[in-house]
Amino acid sequence: MENSNPIIYFKPVDENSIEEVDANSLFYCENRELNNTINQVTKNDVYECIKDIIDPEYPLTLEQLNVVSLENIIINHEEQIIFVFFKPTVTSCSQASLIGLSLYYKLHTVFNKNFKIIIKVVKGTHDLEDSINKQLKDKERVHAALENPQIYKTITKGLANSDVWEDQSLLY
Repeated sequence: MENSNPIIYFKPVDENSIEEVDANSLFYCENRELNNTINQVTKNDVYECIKDIIDPEYPLTLEQLNVVSLENIIINHEEQIIFVFFKPTVTSCSQASLIGLSLYYKLHTVFNKNFKIIIKVVKGTHDLEDSINKQLKDKERVHAALENPQIYKTITKGLANSDVWEDQSLLY
């Protein structure tokens, strides 16, 4: 564990944005029918889909660790691309690639019908950011990593509470 005492961030709850979640829905995001209207997908929609992913190193969400934030999400509706930039808790984070894969897998699963997903490390927040960004950009490497049972198990464990997931839905 490189960062034995990470800073935990608490986000204020916006009572107006809370929606009732249908427990029978495979994805909370699908419950809101995001895949049907490309131009209506917002940064908030993307953030809601990724904020509760559990960090591979800590029993905390990516939101609580400030690894993901609304400000680091860009949606290009014209080219149908979702960009998510994430910020590891320390510049030497050994789990950064795994965090990137988790973000990619979740967004690819939810938005793949309509959007290309691009995940990158925020500039200057990791010692190996160029290498990690290159890995996350290479679709063959990403798919090979997701086929690795140990990596896949770790990723899906982190996604388990990020939505209403069912084990059989996690097959890639």
